[in-house]
Amino acid sequence: MAVYKLEGKPTRILMKIKESLDQLNEKMDVMIEIQKHGQRIDPEITDVLDVMTLLSLPDHLRKTAVTLCKIGEATANEVAEQTKRARAVESGYLNQLVIMGYLKKERRGRKAYFYVDKEA
Repeated sequence: MAVYKLEGKPTRILMKIKESLDQLNEKMDVMIEIQKHGQRIDPEITDVLDVMTLLSLPDHLRKTAVTLCKIGEATANEVAEQTKRARAVESGYLNQLVIMGYLKKERRGRKAYFYVDKEA
C-alpha cells in the first residue's frame, strides 16, 4: 500500500474542501433534526430572517427568533406567552439575539420591545 504525502497547494485545497464539507454536514444535521421533530420553517419567517441564519442558531434561540418573527414586534413577556417559557428566560434569549445582531431592541418607558430590523 503506497502512502502519498501531499504538500503545498494541493493540501491547502483539500483542506478547504474538507472544511466546506464539514460545514455542509453540520447544516444538514440541523435540517435532519428539524425534520425529525416535525418542525417546519414558515416561508413568511424566512422573509425576515434567512433560512441559513435560522439553521445556524441553537434550538432555544431559534424558537425565540421564529416566535418573534411571527409576532413582529414584542416584549419578552409577549414572546414568553407564545413559547410557554418564563419571561426571564425569553428576555435573556432575546438579548442574546440582540447582541448577536439578529434583533433590535427599543425601550419605550419601562418596556423593552424587540424586533427584526428588515432593512439590515
